[in-house]
Amino acid sequence: MKGAERSILMVLVVLCVRAHGQDTARLIAQGDSLLAAERPQKALEKFNAAVQLAPTATSYSARARAWSYMDRMDRYLMDVDKALKLDSLHIEANYQRAVYALRGEDRSLAERLATRALDHGAQDPLRRQLLVLRGEARAELKKDLPAINDLQQGLGDRTDDLPALKILARLYDATGEHALSLATLEKLCTLEPGDIGNWTNRGYELTELGRYDEALDIYAKALQLDKDEPTALSNRAYTLLKLGRDAEALTDVERSLRAYPANPFALRTRALLRLRKGDREKACDDLSLAKILGEVPDVDALIKEHCNGGTPKH
Repeated sequence: MKGAERSILMVLVVLCVRAHGQDTARLIAQGDSLLAAERPQKALEKFNAAVQLAPTATSYSARARAWSYMDRMDRYLMDVDKALKLDSLHIEANYQRAVYALRGEDRSLAERLATRALDHGAQDPLRRQLLVLRGEARAELKKDLPAINDLQQGLGDRTDDLPALKILARLYDATGEHALSLATLEKLCTLEPGDIGNWTNRGYELTELGRYDEALDIYAKALQLDKDEPTALSNRAYTLLKLGRDAEALTDVERSLRAYPANPFALRTRALLRLRKGDREKACDDLSLAKILGEVPDVDALIKEHCNGGTPKH
């Protein structure tokens, strides 16, 4: 083959590849439009055609979007894995596999895959989704400060991701940022006013900030949704204890424990009330059980002060 003929052939090959690439991109765009129109089966036909025309990481990742929409997670995982075998650094495929890992409670893998995608140039809006996903994974891994940083960056001013906002509020509380937690919970109460947990947690943060009367107003709103909700009753009991309204606090905490006897926070509150009455033995029993059931911040100190390793002082 002469040099001129070889050059012409190379040009034709390049043009053919470009044409195929344009056709594949067009099919994927059509598939995405059909998904947006809630026509997943028709979208799948477009994605299938894209895969047949060009079985690339991008086309497999695109088809995985349809499988996810249809909740066909077996097919979703197959296509995502094919995409990653073709291109281990493919940004969307790493995100998709991280989503599957987090759903399967493999938080370490989800964090690693999200980090890989972020490190290789993910752009908005996918970058923000990756930050939120990694933040959720890190929250479960008890990496509180990195999780907060990810969620803050990923969410920005958005308020459409309620689960992520709830995680952020919890993380703020865990790190002692009660004012930030309260501000987040105020948004959640506006966005989701029928969720009693938002109101209950908001009351708790007000109590942590020493704003007891405001907390009681918020608990009243929570208990309007469910007058017997045990966590709201337990939290209100603690606030009443802080205000010295012991009889009301005892009524609330006893109601709470009848419905939810394994609540360590309620047991701690009842123990404090019993200590005030001089009933040290029963108070230590409550504190010992609270220690077994969960991590309540001041239980160990209370046991050390009032009990001998869980045995009441006499």
